[in-house]
Amino acid sequence: MEQLALQPPRALEPPAGSARIRLEPEDFQVEEVLGFAPSGAGEHVLLRVRKRGANTQWVARELAAQGGVRVHDVGYAGLKDRHAVTTQWFSVPARRKAPAAWLSVRGEGYEVEEAHAHQRKLPRGALEGNRFVLRMREFVGDRERLTQRVAAIAAAGVPNYFGPQRFGRELANLRPGYPREQSFRLSAARSLIFNAVLAERIARGNWLQLHVGERANLDGRNSSFIVEALDAALDERLQQLDIHPTGPLWGEDGCGIAGEIAELEQEVAGRYPELLEWLRADRVAAMRRPLRMAVRELELDWLDEHSFTLKFFLRSGSFATAVVRELIEIDAPAGVGQSESEHA
Repeated sequence: MEQLALQPPRALEPPAGSARIRLEPEDFQVEEVLGFAPSGAGEHVLLRVRKRGANTQWVARELAAQGGVRVHDVGYAGLKDRHAVTTQWFSVPARRKAPAAWLSVRGEGYEVEEAHAHQRKLPRGALEGNRFVLRMREFVGDRERLTQRVAAIAAAGVPNYFGPQRFGRELANLRPGYPREQSFRLSAARSLIFNAVLAERIARGNWLQLHVGERANLDGRNSSFIVEALDAALDERLQQLDIHPTGPLWGEDGCGIAGEIAELEQEVAGRYPELLEWLRADRVAAMRRPLRMAVRELELDWLDEHSFTLKFFLRSGSFATAVVRELIEIDAPAGVGQSESEHA
């Protein structure tokens, strides 16, 4: 269980080398991409906030105090790690502070860069995705292999594993009796079963193949469809990263598909009876998640012989660490990256 949560098997082996990350907050930069424009009118203010060394929930409390509203009234699309420089969107009710007044708001570790009138509170998950700029230091390895690996990932994507953040510090979210919100425990249980299925399909060499009876995901959307037959057109869409095979977010009705892949998923999930019991007891509905993540706008830029930057865009719901670990072994300072998610 610990292996699947912290170090699931790679699709590409061996890594091209190793490097250190997050020695400074500027080494991990994230910019949220909303995918829609502020409405320009309404009862809320949409704020673009730059933060450094500050977590999302703390900034939300600061904005609530600045706006004279309850913390519950502040909206944000996703959590962003404290050990980073991030540009993130928040919404605040406009009843006590107009958009223009927010432009002077700043505090320890954060400042408001933009403010726009908007019609509604920003809900969780309301993002197109995130742009990342990651600086890797003290690289030791094969530069040519790294360059080739970057090209391979740009063309074929990477396994869409849930990152270690999902399971809590020292896997606390998976421990029975640990004082944690029920939603955290159920999310961790589903995430581990998903990782286990993806790892099994990587081991069998079919994680990038579609099978009759499973569901295919449409890239960048929550839509999916049952694969009723295999043909050249479907395969072409798969190669173009337009569609992806999916894995289970397990629920009381199982994995939500039929056929050969359903049997595989049932067998893998059966290895974790306690997690299945948690999910059955809570009557969670089954859902599907793409097994593959497309890595858009991927660039590798060498800064000197032993350091480089990676730039890329990921759709909402994907982990940056899943990209980096397919390239290199990562050495991060103890405790970094475990408190909040690196996805939206």
